[in-house]
Amino acid sequence: MPQYNPPLRDMQFVMHEVLKVTDEFKALPKHAEVDVDTINAVLEEAGKFAAEVTFPLNISGDTEGCKLDQATHEVTPPKGFKEAYAKYVEGGWAALSCDPEYGGQGLPFVLNQCLYEMLNSANQAWTMYPGLSHGAYEALHAHGTDEQKKTYLPKLVSGEWTGTMCLTEPHCGTDLGLLRSKAEPQPDGSYKITGNKIFISAGEHNMAGNIVHLVLARLPDAPQGSKGISLFVVPKFNVKPDGSLGERNGIFCSGLEHKMGIHGNATAQIVMENASGSLVGQPNKGLAAMFVMMNAARLGVGNQSLGLTEVAFQNALAYAKDRIQMRSLSGVKAKDKPADPIIVHPDVRKMLLTAKAYAEGGRALAIYCTLLLDKEINHPDEKVRKDSAEVVALLTPIVKAFLTDNGHIATNACMQVFGGHGFIKEWGMEQFVRDNRINMIYEGTNTVQSLDLLGRKVLGNNGATLKKFGKLIGALVAEEGVNEKMAEFINPLAYLADQMTKFTTELGFKGFQNPDEVGAAAVDYLRVAGHLVFGYFWARMAQVALREVAAGNTDPFYQAKLQTARFYFAKLFPETATLMRTARSGSKVLMDTDAALA
Repeated sequence: MPQYNPPLRDMQFVMHEVLKVTDEFKALPKHAEVDVDTINAVLEEAGKFAAEVTFPLNISGDTEGCKLDQATHEVTPPKGFKEAYAKYVEGGWAALSCDPEYGGQGLPFVLNQCLYEMLNSANQAWTMYPGLSHGAYEALHAHGTDEQKKTYLPKLVSGEWTGTMCLTEPHCGTDLGLLRSKAEPQPDGSYKITGNKIFISAGEHNMAGNIVHLVLARLPDAPQGSKGISLFVVPKFNVKPDGSLGERNGIFCSGLEHKMGIHGNATAQIVMENASGSLVGQPNKGLAAMFVMMNAARLGVGNQSLGLTEVAFQNALAYAKDRIQMRSLSGVKAKDKPADPIIVHPDVRKMLLTAKAYAEGGRALAIYCTLLLDKEINHPDEKVRKDSAEVVALLTPIVKAFLTDNGHIATNACMQVFGGHGFIKEWGMEQFVRDNRINMIYEGTNTVQSLDLLGRKVLGNNGATLKKFGKLIGALVAEEGVNEKMAEFINPLAYLADQMTKFTTELGFKGFQNPDEVGAAAVDYLRVAGHLVFGYFWARMAQVALREVAAGNTDPFYQAKLQTARFYFAKLFPETATLMRTARSGSKVLMDTDAALA
């Protein structure tokens, strides 16, 4: 059976020693009183909840899956899921970083980030039920009417109700301009919504009293394409003026998808037949409102793979220390045993260190992004808010795509460490691989994220936001450029940062002449950008570790951090050279292939 230990020490290292989040919070009136002890105490309890309540349900939930009653359209999640959710609500975890005006605890997003990393490690399928509610909360908080906020936010904040996002239809996935769901205005100002949605995560269940669906649909006079989409809130049960639940609404689950992974989450086919709903935001401006939820979900999906990378690494490491096979190439290591533990073999260590480097680099990036979100929303200086928002927008596709691609690499590597046992269900490793695979697909495939990064976030403003992040790298290089002990981290980072400017300019020029050049290079480009960002954070982590060692700190944590940083820069970071070469190879070898693909 697998195991899970919350990585509290590494979270504390990133927050308190690298990013110094409490110093940042002092500039935010809302969070100025949040101190190190508060953060550590909350995360310790969060770790216990994840490890003791949801993790034991991971394999059983995967085995049992969800059950749909075709007569009532009700879905029953796996055994124990409902009870675990009740404990989640009772513990106040749903309200952790929500607005106190609606019953939230008002703590920083950074804490919510770490809570959800641990929940995703413990049980991604279960975590998706409350996880989607946060996106619905954010969208309504930003774009809902006063009445909608009063009706829905307190219940979403408390966790009494959960939320979903209903975008995809059978004939359209990412291209939402093709959607056909219709919304007919009613004399009382409400709307009747009819249509079909698919792939709706947590779309139907009995874990909460109501489900708040955020639905994209078209008004009768809407223009074609994405400019004619409106957003509606459509509850499972209609809500009476006094806040109590009324009759069942005309929105129900007609089927559950049979999937490769996340079996414990109800991926629902949703039918709407004159379902009552209310408009969120302005008519035909629904995508702008929904993007609040979609961007939150993209950061959340990256966090899902971060969680799986961590738990897969932990289990592979424990197995590699225990499993004996062959002898070390450099001589016997375990003289009292008939063979050596497989952790002595170089390639086993490479697989383990790959997962460790991607987990710890991903953690630093994810916490940094949520710190930026805290500053974007709460900082008193408008320029700081704007700059933070810009950098989050730049990093969001990297978090979503780079962390999920890395999760695919890492979970497969960790399964490989187990050899044949990794392919067997009881060890839990193959489930981590299966569960992670969807993360590369939903909330916009990783190719879509790559096009968003290169086409919109970088070339869309002539690299202005990329240069803002480049200034952070430049400051670190200037600070440590003459420090010989930092050379192995700073030199490759500085070189790639310099190359990135030329690389981006070249792709932009080629794309201006032929847009397919952007499409051909985008996936490779995002991975290069991902390594640039990871390289920055790994250099910062190495900087802190070196200073602690120099000051006489004998905690092996810092040596471990330095060894992982050296591995990352020596074995993973150099893939950028190949990626830039393949990106520069152009679109012709892809598009001039009609005969090959006939």
